[in-house]
Amino acid sequence: MSLYFEGHEHHVSIIKHRDGLECDACDRSFGDVISCGECKFTVHRKCVFMFDIQEIFDHPSHDGHCLKLLTTGAPDDTDQKCHLCGKKTKRLLYHCSDCKLNVDIDCIIDYICARSPLKLPWHDHPLIKVDLGANMPCDFCNESGIDYCCPRCRFMIHERCASVFDSPEITHPSHVRHPLKLRSNGAPDYTNLNCHICGDATGNLLYHCDICKFNLNMRCAIREPTPVALSNMKVHEHTLTLMPRLISFVCDACGMKGDRAPYVCVQCDFMIFHQECAKLPRVIHVNHHDHRVSYKYPLGPGEWRCGVCWEEIDWSYGAYSCSLCPNYAMHSLCATRKDVWDGRELDGVLEEIEDIEPFKRNDDNTITHFTHEHNLSKDGITLKKSILCVACVCPIGTDTFYNCSESSCSFVLHETCANISKKKRHFLSPVPLVLCLQNQRNTETCNACQQVFCKGFIYSSFPKTVYREKFYDLQCSSITVPFFHGSHDHHLLFLKLGRGNVKTCECCGIVQKEYAIGCTKCNYFLDFRCATLPLTVRLPRYDDHPLTLCYGDEKASGKCWCDICERETNPKSWFYTCKDCGVTFHIFCVVWDIRFSKQGETIRDGVELLPNNTSSRPLCKNCQCRCLGPFFVKDYDNICYCSYYCYARLHSLRYIWSKFRCPPWISEPST
Repeated sequence: MSLYFEGHEHHVSIIKHRDGLECDACDRSFGDVISCGECKFTVHRKCVFMFDIQEIFDHPSHDGHCLKLLTTGAPDDTDQKCHLCGKKTKRLLYHCSDCKLNVDIDCIIDYICARSPLKLPWHDHPLIKVDLGANMPCDFCNESGIDYCCPRCRFMIHERCASVFDSPEITHPSHVRHPLKLRSNGAPDYTNLNCHICGDATGNLLYHCDICKFNLNMRCAIREPTPVALSNMKVHEHTLTLMPRLISFVCDACGMKGDRAPYVCVQCDFMIFHQECAKLPRVIHVNHHDHRVSYKYPLGPGEWRCGVCWEEIDWSYGAYSCSLCPNYAMHSLCATRKDVWDGRELDGVLEEIEDIEPFKRNDDNTITHFTHEHNLSKDGITLKKSILCVACVCPIGTDTFYNCSESSCSFVLHETCANISKKKRHFLSPVPLVLCLQNQRNTETCNACQQVFCKGFIYSSFPKTVYREKFYDLQCSSITVPFFHGSHDHHLLFLKLGRGNVKTCECCGIVQKEYAIGCTKCNYFLDFRCATLPLTVRLPRYDDHPLTLCYGDEKASGKCWCDICERETNPKSWFYTCKDCGVTFHIFCVVWDIRFSKQGETIRDGVELLPNNTSSRPLCKNCQCRCLGPFFVKDYDNICYCSYYCYARLHSLRYIWSKFRCPPWISEPST
């Protein structure tokens, strides 16, 4: 993120780092830093207040001359050490050009504090008035736009927040034995530095008890105090009492370990709960199962395996189970994950019977499908090989199908596609997925595999809640867990990735940041595109021999060539081959980069798909190669592209092309 801040002439960038980075102004660790590419300095965000003081004329040790802030280090023709303390100066320092002497930041801070008249009764050091813009959070409320800063300990606070503390001591319900003293320079090193109640970081501003070495952050102390007692809980019939201590325990509600401040039930021999587990819902719907699941303690004897993580469940603790499916259960914490549960408590809510059947059967043996206005019949007529199913956009072939009873209508469905449910629960979305035609939604990209699709049925997470609507093609939404794939010996599970948690696909080598299918024990992961590659494919030009997906041959040696693009293939990576003819093909050359392709259809902004079946193949505008795929792309200016990858690159659709596969005939993609 690039920005300007007051007092510096260049653009700077904020670099987020959990453990802190080395600062060119101080020797402390304060987390995120601000970096200037021009001056080559890096300073903590809490040290930026120094830029408000560009020049000092009345320093007691150098009165009469100007000390000016430098951001590029001490000049080469000067002594690199501080004139006052003798320490070696850093990149940020104050310099007198007349006397050629240098003063480090810490010595300047002594001068600043001595001149500041502002002092709060509960803080040991003077504060200065600052204006650091909207990028600096307050140590109390965590909102931006702070007013006061302590130069010594880098304590930051709003003026309105400073007035909250009438007294430097409080008596808090979570620690009634002794008063808690307000500290503004962080928790003492001899204590557990995190909050003893919630476990989060305390920050600079906290309440502390010296006798008990007890720390309480501002959220638990003032903003969102943790209740000392809970009653009328869904998972327990008695009142639960907070035990505000650092104590190791195993939670009875979920079977997982905890290390601080649980809730306990005295009436039940100190039955013990995590704070979050004490508030577990009783009845919920999860996206891994079709029926409601209910909390049960204990789960009961049996060999149970969690329906989300597929790890064993200890039946002596609480878990969620299904009353209709006697062998189905889930860990308490797995069932209530944000990517599994939609957040709704269903205890006491009547279950609605939804009509999820995709069609109604008529008296004349026809059906009425919810996506089509006319009746469909299954009368055994023979169709051309080129006729495609409306749902999966694959040739009808020899499969049974339904076709429209109106002679002027070309709507055709495979029988299996006609039976696809109107609504389903799937691990890709906390809310149910709704089946619809692709042209009923303004979208062209599957959120799971990031592939552009042309036509066909898609599933939509219709936004009845706060979730943003997403779309998934039929192949991705058909995956079930555990997922068994021929490329790996163990079952694979769905992984919802997040910030700092990325996985690399074993097939294509592309880093995935949102979704993956994988085996964490073996560190083996696939993206949705590669996980859903067809095991066999037929291409008309190869005498209808089936092409088989191969997962690489570790013992292979020598060179192989793709029979389509006539470029070298790597036999140790995934490829397609014909066992009858012995030829090999790149994955891209067989399946291309647009799913459910249909001749003459448009994808977005007038981009049209045209069959690549003439002797004179078009020249791609981006890579200058002849189009080799089964289709080529033509935009609204009649410019041709060999793939959607090349179209997206030339049109600077960075978010899209960065996730696309580069065609094998492009040896060096342009940057």
